[in-house]
Amino acid sequence: MDPTPGQRKAAFVVIVLALAGLGIFLVRPGASGSAAPARSPAASGATTTPASPAATATRPAATPAPAATPAPDPASTGTPGIYQWLPFTPSGLTRAASVATRFGDLYGTFSYSESATGYVQKMRNVITAQLSGVLARAYATPGVAGPRVRAKQVSTGTSSISSLRAFGSGSITFIVVIRQKITSTGGVSRSSGQYAVTVAGSGGSWQVSDIELASAGNT
Repeated sequence: MDPTPGQRKAAFVVIVLALAGLGIFLVRPGASGSAAPARSPAASGATTTPASPAATATRPAATPAPAATPAPDPASTGTPGIYQWLPFTPSGLTRAASVATRFGDLYGTFSYSESATGYVQKMRNVITAQLSGVLARAYATPGVAGPRVRAKQVSTGTSSISSLRAFGSGSITFIVVIRQKITSTGGVSRSSGQYAVTVAGSGGSWQVSDIELASAGNT
């Protein structure tokens, strides 16, 4: 039986809709294996944040540190090692010099209110017992102590070594410059003097055994 005109019209509409649906399916991205794959942001030209100059700058090649050059052997260079001729080591000399300057600081520091015992007590670790007695007597001498008390003198001493005068197997004599800042009822004054300071001992154990004006040893 032949289809009626209405049936033919309905079938035509169904075919058109089916073809339209098939066309949409074929042209939709990614609908079949023939479609171009999606590109990553880098390939598609997507905007990216540039690296900082510090991160992108070309770093210079590291320069290897120069090899340490060993100190020349005095025996091979012909230069004598002076300490082989001296009765003390470099560390011993350093320790002796430290004791001499420490003594100089204390020797030039005093107060009119201090007793002789108090004055030398500060130096007990850097002077011999014999020198302690000598300094105490000199400090208490009436001709020295009287003016000091009347003027209410307060002195601050600082010292430095200017040279090495002599040495022996158990002693070293330094020329020490002692500077004093003295405050009194008359105001502030400054003075300095050079002294021959002898330290006795060895190695790391040194004590000052004598002090005199540097000029006294040149007469």
